[in-house]
Amino acid sequence: MPSLITQVKSKLFIHSSRKSLHALDGAYASLLHGRSLDFEDLRQYEYGDQVRDIDWRATARLGVPLVKRHRAMRMHTIMFVVDTGRSMTALAHDERSKKDLAILAAGVLGVLALRHGDDFTTVYGDADRVRRRAPGRSEGALEHALRTIDKAIDDSTAPSDRDALLSYVTRTISRRMIVVVITDEAPITDQTERMLRRLRVQHDVLWLTVRDADPVLDHSTRAIRTDVDSRWDVPDFVQGDLGIVRELTAQTEADAVRLAETLKRMEISHAVLGGQDDAVSQLLQLLNRRSHAGI
Repeated sequence: MPSLITQVKSKLFIHSSRKSLHALDGAYASLLHGRSLDFEDLRQYEYGDQVRDIDWRATARLGVPLVKRHRAMRMHTIMFVVDTGRSMTALAHDERSKKDLAILAAGVLGVLALRHGDDFTTVYGDADRVRRRAPGRSEGALEHALRTIDKAIDDSTAPSDRDALLSYVTRTISRRMIVVVITDEAPITDQTERMLRRLRVQHDVLWLTVRDADPVLDHSTRAIRTDVDSRWDVPDFVQGDLGIVRELTAQTEADAVRLAETLKRMEISHAVLGGQDDAVSQLLQLLNRRSHAGI
């Protein structure tokens, strides 16, 4: 199998309009809450850094903008909570694999975590079982984590159970972390809200939604839609039916509104990933919004 982290890096370079990956460091810093007073070192200013971090005396002495780096910006653990149930074997909105889109999202943030010397760990699972990988801080560890997600989704025979994943984190993780939930568009439940309230008290939480493919196609498309859980094919006569399309669209939008309102009320950052071509830009916009919000 080709290296997954190499594929992730290639998309970072392709989608970034900046000269090097280093320029993403400033955006990633916005993931973190608070600022430590423990000075770590100085580095050259890069696009995306906060102006308040500039050391003006050092800048005046050396003639180049220098930024203070604090220990709090380098000593965090990012926890990827990834739904690896059967629903993740389906197609994303761009008609490509939801699994690959989830791996790309975890890989992008994983690469940025490594650039800051942060630890990362992965919690993944389905309705049968939830598992956790040991923390890592190397590209090799990230590669293993991405391959674990890839294999877990391929091997899963159980439905997704997002609430079980969130419950596992709230019950077993006491140390404060940055928790990145990667899941699909399945409607949230009252149990989900309760778990999120508990999770939000202890951790900084980000939520990434992987959009599903449209279940109903127009008549010009001859593809067959199959539900990954029931294994039933979507009947041909409903394809292109405007009434069904409107009803499905209304339900999907209502579920999305409820999720967005719930996450906003809990001050949880949220991004919707529709496909691999714009996933990196969506993630960077998410980090940029957090940065401008002063988080």
